[in-house]
Amino acid sequence: MPEAPKDTHKPSDYNLELKNKKTLQFIEDVTSNADEVQKKVLEEILSRNAHVEYLQTHGLNGHTDRETFKKIMPVISYEDIQPHIDRIAKGDTSPILCSKPISEFLTSSGTSGGERKLMPTIEEELRRRSLLYSLLMPVMSQFVPGLDKGKGMYFLFIKSEAKTPGGLVARPVLTSYYKSSHFKDRPYDPYTNYTSPNETILCPDSYQSMYSQLLCGLCQRKEVLRVGAVFASGFIRAIRFLEKHWPLLCNDIRTGAIDDQITDKSVRDAVMKILKPDPKLADFIEAECSKDSWQGIITKLWPNTKYVDVIVTGTMSQYIPTLDYYSNGLPLVCTMYASSECYFGVNLKPLCKPSEVSYTLIPTMAYFEFLPVHRNNGVTNSISLPKSLNEKEQQELVDLVDVKLGQEYELVVTTYAGLYRYRVGDVLRVAGFKNKAPQFSFICRKNVVLSIDSDKTDEVELQNAVRNAVNHLLPFDATLAEYTSYADTTTIPGHYVLYWELSLNGTTPIPPSVFEDCCLTIEESLNSVYRQGRVCDKSIGPLEIKIVEPGTFDKLMDYAISLGASINQYKTPRCVKFAPIVELLNSRAVSSYFSPKCPKWLPGHKQWGNNKN
Repeated sequence: MPEAPKDTHKPSDYNLELKNKKTLQFIEDVTSNADEVQKKVLEEILSRNAHVEYLQTHGLNGHTDRETFKKIMPVISYEDIQPHIDRIAKGDTSPILCSKPISEFLTSSGTSGGERKLMPTIEEELRRRSLLYSLLMPVMSQFVPGLDKGKGMYFLFIKSEAKTPGGLVARPVLTSYYKSSHFKDRPYDPYTNYTSPNETILCPDSYQSMYSQLLCGLCQRKEVLRVGAVFASGFIRAIRFLEKHWPLLCNDIRTGAIDDQITDKSVRDAVMKILKPDPKLADFIEAECSKDSWQGIITKLWPNTKYVDVIVTGTMSQYIPTLDYYSNGLPLVCTMYASSECYFGVNLKPLCKPSEVSYTLIPTMAYFEFLPVHRNNGVTNSISLPKSLNEKEQQELVDLVDVKLGQEYELVVTTYAGLYRYRVGDVLRVAGFKNKAPQFSFICRKNVVLSIDSDKTDEVELQNAVRNAVNHLLPFDATLAEYTSYADTTTIPGHYVLYWELSLNGTTPIPPSVFEDCCLTIEESLNSVYRQGRVCDKSIGPLEIKIVEPGTFDKLMDYAISLGASINQYKTPRCVKFAPIVELLNSRAVSSYFSPKCPKWLPGHKQWGNNKN
């Protein structure tokens, strides 16, 4: 995840070496004194928010010490503070959660009741996020020298935003960051020299934004030293876009004029400062893109690229083979770990293998606690965690410096913006230590079974969506005997696949249109993040239902038992990832149907009447 692009002039007294040295020293200092820093962070949060309603209601009475805080304040999830969030969203400006005014809401990719969660934030949090971004390149420069001598080609996008009834903006954290002065008016930094002008990133039309960013990246191909996007899925979408639109892009480069479909004046003006007629470059790109194989296309078009900077941990690991194919095995670098609630940490060994990525939590970002995770079943892909904690579990939480090597924990944060002992929902494993600060591998998001992009669909939601869909089968006297699902990323964009085994009691054949209706009903029943991915971001393809032969799920059980599953405890998995199981299901598919159109989606929350900004 890159920093803000900037093209201001270099100040005469700029010393990159000294700046990097100071940054690395900062990491040394805060990790060496992790516990003292954490204690100070909690004291600061609690003293400045001593009089807020939430802390007073729980009877904290101005205490700022850890012991009292842990004894009095409950460990919570989103549903516990939703009534407070709703009040702020409706315009209550009293200090409910935080003494500083809530400046906007950050919309999480996690959902509650089918809608994006709203995370309160305050103006100064932008400074904290900027601080974490500023650590990334000094760390990277230890492993890859000379990155200040060229440019980064990053595909960055803003997403739609809405206004709450009280007038606060609600938008994703990166959209908030890219639209802030911290991003747009950043002081000179050679590491923030990007091929994409700000105007192309801030263009709300995703086609025009992608087209213009690719065009600028191709024009500056020799200067590009690193490429990336936020998520692996986004970077692959950019390559797919190039596959589809390279003739248009070549035409623009050949003639030095930008395609008429790019109508945003600020984008056209910014691109025209970079675009010059270059028939030779157009011929070269055309020759490469016309080839049957696109293996290594990144290294062919951008020959000086040292690495691909994308998140490939968690569900994004499914994209690693595709990235390796397009990049000829360039290093895949995950630089940082962040969420809407809080920015957490950085990867201090960025050139490690994706499977070995671990993040060092920066102790100044928030106050961190850790809830030990006890898995019932070691092989489960999706870890299910209890919704609310009993008193014994509340007491199990440990501080940052007290976690144990190899143990898994759920992350709990207390932030400057008004979250107190909030369960983020990420499961992390302690992989090592940097001085006194632990380093964590991201294991998974709790309860998530399906994910293609930033969408997260859990088992309960999937079950309800399927239940709604099978009503279409009732007139044909057919029922659903068993089902499972799979996030298919072999297509671009990826899409959800459901495998259905039916019990047919009637004699009337079921027409294809009925199964297509089933697909659409499932999509309509899924959360707003999924539907936004389908409708607006085009980051998820149409949902597919594959009908499998009778007896398929018995075969699935036989296979699981042959691998050592207990016949008494076997339950049909509602999501599959293991390749041989996917192959087994596909080999027994007799027909397949896709959703015929996009589901309904509008910005904002249902209860706001979709008050778009």
